[in-house]
Amino acid sequence: MKLAFSTLGVPGTPVSEVARLAAGNGYQGVELRVHPEEPVHPGLSSLERADVVEVFKAAGVEIVALAGYVQVATEGDDEPVLAELSALLKLARDLGASSVRVFPGGGDQEREEADAAAARRLGALAPAAADLGVSILLETHDTHRAGLDVARIVGTVGHPRIGAIWDVLHTWLAGEEPAASHAVLAPHLGYVQVKDVASADDLTPLPLGSGVLPLAECLDGLGPETWVCWEYEKRWYPAAAELPGLLGAGREHLLRIGAPKQ
Repeated sequence: MKLAFSTLGVPGTPVSEVARLAAGNGYQGVELRVHPEEPVHPGLSSLERADVVEVFKAAGVEIVALAGYVQVATEGDDEPVLAELSALLKLARDLGASSVRVFPGGGDQEREEADAAAARRLGALAPAAADLGVSILLETHDTHRAGLDVARIVGTVGHPRIGAIWDVLHTWLAGEEPAASHAVLAPHLGYVQVKDVASADDLTPLPLGSGVLPLAECLDGLGPETWVCWEYEKRWYPAAAELPGLLGAGREHLLRIGAPKQ
């Protein structure tokens, strides 16, 4: 198991500080949130992109993924979705990130329509992703919370560069048991996003191990090369505790519960 954290937990923080936090707390990687309010976004110049690469290379920290906000199942024309995702893929290539995160975002469509739109768009860009050396990972989220929902789309595309992110909060909210989520997502799994919360009615981020999510069950059976990323949603909950002071204990907790069973 390799550990990363998301910059959603340290919104607006310069990449040099993100790299320092990762290296100083024993995390091998980071998931970079891609948004205009963040240091990393598609508007970066080629020199700015090169600077980001150098910062993480010097720290010995890998960019596991770029967490974008493309909604591949959204209603409407394909063109804007494909253009946004293409820009994200090129940014990932330039930064050396192995993958990009996308959301379903199916809205009020019938399931079959949303699935078809997502599969069509992901399939359309799969060859380009392969050429760039980047994977597109669909997260268990919003209209497709369960692992079964995401696996259905990714399996339809059937391309090695199209995979899944297992956000354990959303599969739990969907009522899907961890073993079931793992079974359907394992053939497509890019990485796992972990977090902790007090209840289904209070999603304020908590230190790992202090909430109700079945994290040990979610990590059970993951291989040693699987990335596990702590997505602490500080951006959406400003009153939550600051992430930097929690990183060390969070790492220890993940290593403890994710250790192979004897």
